[in-house]
Amino acid sequence: MSDDDIMQYDVLIAGAGPAGLSAAIRLKQRAQSAGKDISVAIIEKAAEVGGHILSGAVFETRALDELIPDWKEKGAPLTTKAISDDFLFLTEKKSYKLPTPPQMNNKNNYIISLGNLCRWLAEQAEALGVDIFPGFAASKCLFDDQNRVIGLKTGDMGLDKEGNHTDRYEPGMEIHAKHTLLAEGCRGSLSKKVIEKFALDKDSQPQTYGLGLKELWEIDPSKHEAGKILHTIGWPLDTQTYGGSFVYHLENNQVAIGFVVGLDYQNPFLSPFNELQRFKLHPTISKLLEGGKRTSYGARALNEGGYQSIPKLSFPGGALIGCSAGFLNVAKIKGSHTAMKSGMLAADACFEALENNLTSLESYEQAFENSWVAKELKAVRNIRPGFQKGLWTGIINAAIETYLTRGCSPWTLTHHKDHESLKPKEQCKKIDYPKPDGKMTFDRLSSVYLSNTNHEENQPCHLTLKDSNIPISYNLEKYDAPEQRYCPAGVYEIVEQDGKPHLQINAQNCVHCKTCDIKDPTQNIDWVTPEGSGGPNYPNM
Repeated sequence: MSDDDIMQYDVLIAGAGPAGLSAAIRLKQRAQSAGKDISVAIIEKAAEVGGHILSGAVFETRALDELIPDWKEKGAPLTTKAISDDFLFLTEKKSYKLPTPPQMNNKNNYIISLGNLCRWLAEQAEALGVDIFPGFAASKCLFDDQNRVIGLKTGDMGLDKEGNHTDRYEPGMEIHAKHTLLAEGCRGSLSKKVIEKFALDKDSQPQTYGLGLKELWEIDPSKHEAGKILHTIGWPLDTQTYGGSFVYHLENNQVAIGFVVGLDYQNPFLSPFNELQRFKLHPTISKLLEGGKRTSYGARALNEGGYQSIPKLSFPGGALIGCSAGFLNVAKIKGSHTAMKSGMLAADACFEALENNLTSLESYEQAFENSWVAKELKAVRNIRPGFQKGLWTGIINAAIETYLTRGCSPWTLTHHKDHESLKPKEQCKKIDYPKPDGKMTFDRLSSVYLSNTNHEENQPCHLTLKDSNIPISYNLEKYDAPEQRYCPAGVYEIVEQDGKPHLQINAQNCVHCKTCDIKDPTQNIDWVTPEGSGGPNYPNM
């Protein structure tokens, strides 16, 4: 590739989520204030900004207040203010009100579509001169002869399933930059490789994850209370499985119904998708949804490791920001504000490096440690790992951390790796999930349809297997092929081929949640980027 074919920027960002967009905006603000010209680009694998964004979402404005203080005047899509918080413990038929933990007090927060907020942030970024390229997936990092990241390459377009050129073939672009920020979200494919290559996690604990599933419903106006927030724990999960639900009343009679299952669950027969469907049958939830209509569906993995699982943030040539590093505050069930602030901190480090002709972004590390993000995450670091010994132990530990030690415990609890947590099928009971009724509960394929998921069918499979024998010889044999159940989109099926079981991968269904990359017992599945613009297209999730 000649130099004429290579795009050059001062800063290149992979991912137009809250972290990436905040970093771009902050950079341009700093440059404008200093009278400098700094070129900034964002590449985004979704067909449009916000198309792959999925979150609850109750939004804390702290970082946005710092980034764009006049966001109200500029029309940010924050319209539904939180007015009430309820926290319930569920049994199969009943509910019991619990005191709402102080971290989950949502006064002055907003119930939003994070995708729509990102669309608005993209408008602010472009108005400042940021170049945003949606529909281009970053397929690999580029390195110089000193092993320093010097930019990214987007994926080739127009390859067939065997990797041959078709008549619509277009080679990927090389985009070079002085500094590259990875803002791919949870379990980013490039972030994973960079963390491994530079051993960024050698001094941190394993990252642990949850799978969040979400549906949007339009409900009977008489049942709708804009600004109402409900969280639950307990049923339908057993006491050894971490997770819970959220029910958020947005504007226009919309309700977001969500369910999160910790991916350290033990029973290979558990299906997070079906736990969400079962949850909706609880009397408290079914009476709310009765007569309503489901309009959207999606799923996404989320980081739950917290402070002790954050890797080293800078690497030669760039840095990790947002959920690529893992800044979710599990106790608050919020991560957008911390992701945005991390992007702003990295942007400041980029600006100073460009001003002083520095190659390293290590100042970002110290800025993070001195920030309110680190303080916030450090205070709740022991809450999520406290649930590893079950629900009741977790609740007691959370109460001690919240009300007695107030986040200042002299110890730090540890995490384990999610993919090592499954028990053999012989040690677990099968779970009898009710058949979908098409009104309250649904199957996975009709759900994927609502996510507007699509991939060019004749392209290389982006769900790659390191060893094609393992799905049958090990996963099926030992765990009854748990990929059939942990995938929320019906991507993995065991079918009969020539009289023998065979793993069929329906890659076109993939909603890019990354669960398979996280939960596969031998880490045999490697999620890589498909053609740009493929995947879900969430309108307002």
